[in-house]
Amino acid sequence: MLCETNKELDELVEEARKYTKDGQVADYIPALGKADPYDLSIAINYPDGRCVSAGDVQKRFTLQSTSKVISLALVLMDRGYDEVFEHVGMEPTGDPFNSIAKLEKMTPAKPLNPMINAGALVVTHMIKGNSVQERFDRLLSFIQQLANDASIGFSEEIAQSELETADLNRALCYFLKQHNRLNEEVEDLLNLYTKQCAIEMNCLHLARIGMVFAMDGMDPITSKQLMPKEVARICKTFMVTCGMYNASGEFAIKVGIPAKSGVAGGIMGAVPGKFGIGIFGPALDDKGNSIAGMKLLEMLSNDYQLSMF
Repeated sequence: MLCETNKELDELVEEARKYTKDGQVADYIPALGKADPYDLSIAINYPDGRCVSAGDVQKRFTLQSTSKVISLALVLMDRGYDEVFEHVGMEPTGDPFNSIAKLEKMTPAKPLNPMINAGALVVTHMIKGNSVQERFDRLLSFIQQLANDASIGFSEEIAQSELETADLNRALCYFLKQHNRLNEEVEDLLNLYTKQCAIEMNCLHLARIGMVFAMDGMDPITSKQLMPKEVARICKTFMVTCGMYNASGEFAIKVGIPAKSGVAGGIMGAVPGKFGIGIFGPALDDKGNSIAGMKLLEMLSNDYQLSMF
């Protein structure tokens, strides 16, 4: 995809890059710890096919939690609204994304939303297919469609690194299995989930996917409806209420657009009816969000009045 560099965006990126010194890369997953904390880039994809960018937008990174929105869209299409929300809730938690605390207090135990790890594991569990490979291939194919690029794959190094350090997610899986939210082998689900999180792309791809969500599931460039409008609406709502971990409320006030972050430093934004945004900045704040990416979106929203509210 061709993308024009933009002087105004360049200036905003350089201003936001100053904040990278206050963040840290996600070295609790060893392979993610290799990222350059000073990286920062952005692409904006418009429905008419135009794209503007700043920074090294070709640099690849893994989706991590950003994938949760996409797996939710696929599973809503696979299973339907009633079945999905029988097993996972719709409420923000206020807790860290990997917390088990609320699960222990709920009767019956049910993850509060699909954007925390417990909820995302239940959603990934519901991807249809007869094997881990078939389920992963279906998710990857859907992501390739959304990004309009069949070359998108996953990082085996990062998937393996995550699998080897996934003890907390293992604990969540066993807890969920004990309470009949999962009925497959924990290692099979973790194998699928870590590959999902390790799907790799660049800012241009992420902006294209954000644009599809922004346009109610339609890719206006190919004229294909890639997901039902209602599915896109539900996903965007979760992006507003839960997409930025337990900083989602503050983000809604300061930025006010549907967005989802991941601990590799990616942020996908979907400005309803307008455009998609892809950001990469691997230095994270204490909530797990790209510290400079958040600041960049705040400046962008203020300068161009992007807030929905």
